[in-house]
Amino acid sequence: MYDPLAFNPDQPNANFADGKTAQTPPKGTDPIGFTRFEYANTLEDYERAGREVKSPLVVNAENLEKGKALFTTYCSVCHGVEGKGDGPITKDRSVTDSRGTRQLENFPPPPSYQRTDAANSSRGGLMADLTDGKIYHTIYYGHNSMGSHASQLSPEERWKVVMYVHELQKK
Repeated sequence: MYDPLAFNPDQPNANFADGKTAQTPPKGTDPIGFTRFEYANTLEDYERAGREVKSPLVVNAENLEKGKALFTTYCSVCHGVEGKGDGPITKDRSVTDSRGTRQLENFPPPPSYQRTDAANSSRGGLMADLTDGKIYHTIYYGHNSMGSHASQLSPEERWKVVMYVHELQKK
């Protein structure tokens, strides 16, 4: 009762030919609860996702409110609360490095979701015209300075963010 029967993943295991407990899953299998996104991280699949991928969620007040909360938590630091590309991380700020040297640091602002001449996506077109699939693809893979948010947001949460971004595009 005190000695567990199961092997720890990092223990040697004579039951397998390679002697390892942690085995690579069989090809083509998915972990429980995993939803595969069948589009590659390429410009061609970004465009294809833009044409083919549509949100499965119903637009309603509850989904929009959750999308707003998720956007505020994960996106507004760069994109700004209103999606204007003016998040706090894009503001010049002074930082001191380990040697005591003060430096000015900031991240380049992303384009605004609102309809302006300067709001062009780096992949072409206006940010205000981004489709469900293009926004979802960008959340999944990231782009430029934006890293992937696939590990932070479930597929349903990503769709709620997409829904809220469409609200910001209307402003």
